[in-house]
Amino acid sequence: MVDPITGFSRLSKEEKIEWLSKTYLAGNKEAKKILRQYWNPDSSLQKLHEEFTENTLSNYYLPFGLAPNFLINDRLYAIPMAIEESSVIAAASKAAKFWGKRGGFKAEVLGTQKIGQVHFIYTGKDHKLQEFFNITKPKLLEAVAPLTRNMEKRGGGVVNIELRDKTELLSGYYQLHCTFETRDSMGANFINSCLERFAETFQAEAKAYKAFDASEKDIEIVMSILSNYVPDCIVRAEVSCPVDQLEDHGMTGEDFASKFVRALKIAKTEPYRAVTHNKGIMNGIDAVVLATGNDFRAVEAGIHAYASKEGKYTSLSHADVRNGMFRFWMEIPLALGTVGGLTGLHPLSKIALEILQKPSAEDLMKIVAVTGLAQNFAAVKSLITTGIQQGHMKMHLMNILNQLEATPAEKEVLVKHFKTHNVSHSAVEEQLEKLRN
Repeated sequence: MVDPITGFSRLSKEEKIEWLSKTYLAGNKEAKKILRQYWNPDSSLQKLHEEFTENTLSNYYLPFGLAPNFLINDRLYAIPMAIEESSVIAAASKAAKFWGKRGGFKAEVLGTQKIGQVHFIYTGKDHKLQEFFNITKPKLLEAVAPLTRNMEKRGGGVVNIELRDKTELLSGYYQLHCTFETRDSMGANFINSCLERFAETFQAEAKAYKAFDASEKDIEIVMSILSNYVPDCIVRAEVSCPVDQLEDHGMTGEDFASKFVRALKIAKTEPYRAVTHNKGIMNGIDAVVLATGNDFRAVEAGIHAYASKEGKYTSLSHADVRNGMFRFWMEIPLALGTVGGLTGLHPLSKIALEILQKPSAEDLMKIVAVTGLAQNFAAVKSLITTGIQQGHMKMHLMNILNQLEATPAEKEVLVKHFKTHNVSHSAVEEQLEKLRN
């Protein structure tokens, strides 16, 4: 039985590791060595990483790779991706090469507004609350003027505040539904600061509002927080080409297009398939979001909510054939930033943005959406032709060899062998055993 520890956050990093080693890793003689092995030898860089979060013991590395030759709106990009999954960067690169010969990707931002809400309880008469809100709205905007001044200089700020009645869902529940423009910053801290100021002002003004009776003055603020669901912060990415340019793996362009569109229809109608279909899209999106120091959890939550916006979880991407032209496209919500937060702190994130030619937030939205679409195209293309495992398992071969502790010489022999043989864990294990015997 392990006793609780008090004051853990006040321990030094070495003391934390010693406690962890004795308490939970007593049987692992290598644990302390491995944790220290991942420290950065540059002490200032290590300190920077430790200050990103709390109770840091070590660093957790992900590969930082590059998918070149993405032609987006007639401009060529090399896209940095931080991801550990085999074949993702290779698949994105192949899709970029495929569409680069067919005019490239087109992308446009359809909206950039973000949402925050003040959730509160009011038990008085609805019309009196509406009258109070109409009178108080200018005061709310005035209250956040010191916070919005710099954002407004960059073309952002508070776009609107609405009073929303949610009492059908929950007794006494109302919202201040607030819309923001945050330009090149993701804007979470800016939005949350404005919302908390709105809440304070709204509550204080209610107490002084003469038309309210005693109970109506007592508005209860439940919480003030931004939403990661951003259905008005939308980017569209697409590709198109004549059907006869889709000939692949012995299939005619017509057959390829027909099978591709049918696969997308299955993802549109079957939630079990849609989840995996969209996960493939997120392989590309998350990798670029991570590489550029953005919040992939927020992006994931918002995109999956968007996939369910019609009451059923469905495919994010779409495809059709009209007048001999194949089209493949996607519209997704993406709230991203290129200034502030980790984007300006993590050295690799800064390099990633430099690789992308120092994009604006809108440019980054286009790049990220295109990467997701490319990843999706590559996955569906494999599924309807060779099958997903052939390419994936060949890329996964090195992971299997490392798990089996193959030597460099053994890896060289087995990589050559599996260029012409199907890869599976058992097949690799069997060949390695033969080689060793």
